[in-house]
Amino acid sequence: MKKETPISENLIKTIHSLVLMGAKKETPYREGQNVIKDGSTGGIVYMPPEAPDVEPLMKGLVSWINDSLRSSELPAPIIAGLAHYQFATIHPYYDGNGRTARLLTTFILHRTGYGMNGIYSLEEYYAKNLQAYYKALTIGKSHNYYGGRAEADVTPFLEYFLSGMAISFKNVREKAQEMNMEQRIQTLPRQTEKLRLLSPQQRQALSLFMKQKEISIQDISQHLGLKNRSSYGLLKKWLYEGFIKIGNTSRKARTYMLSNDWEQLIRNQDLEL
Repeated sequence: MKKETPISENLIKTIHSLVLMGAKKETPYREGQNVIKDGSTGGIVYMPPEAPDVEPLMKGLVSWINDSLRSSELPAPIIAGLAHYQFATIHPYYDGNGRTARLLTTFILHRTGYGMNGIYSLEEYYAKNLQAYYKALTIGKSHNYYGGRAEADVTPFLEYFLSGMAISFKNVREKAQEMNMEQRIQTLPRQTEKLRLLSPQQRQALSLFMKQKEISIQDISQHLGLKNRSSYGLLKKWLYEGFIKIGNTSRKARTYMLSNDWEQLIRNQDLEL
């Protein structure tokens, strides 16, 4: 889909078809009532609008999205978040509503310059915060659409949605900084035997030390994708080799720093610790 593709019901129906069947064709809206139940208790979580109301509600949603994008009165992320919420509220299909809503949201963000060439995804944020996602969507005094859902305060969902964008963008920035640091490490002058003998994990650790002067065992575990036990073994080895030194000596809050020699060597290369 090109950036110029207008937001339309046909587009949404095609997105749903791709989500549900992997086929590029339009799927019609549901013709009957749909009920969302709690998988563990069987209780009704949400009863969306009746089938005859789906089409006019979807027409209204599409019209609102396009009008809002043209007027630019609202920031694009707000438009995307509200579009996501309203699509989930209308629940125009029996299945695949959540995935379709998220793809529609992504498309709006790409259209408005927030796509970052596809190098970030909100799906990871949703996956890690799934219960919070469903809780944020559960708004209103009643589980029935006609019981006040349309007039409910959507602030909680917008807060959840925009927090996800902020976290995702922050992760992209940190990853870019990390890659830049690692690239700079790779291009350091090779005049010292030390640099040539660094292991890949030590090079990765250097990029972490460039972001923060002291690190914990949890920091290195997350950075290298290791369990704490494996990280402890590495840190113990690096202490013995003189690559690092202990910062905070407390057992409960122990931290590690680059040894004086390594810190000086990196500073001499105009890299910031």
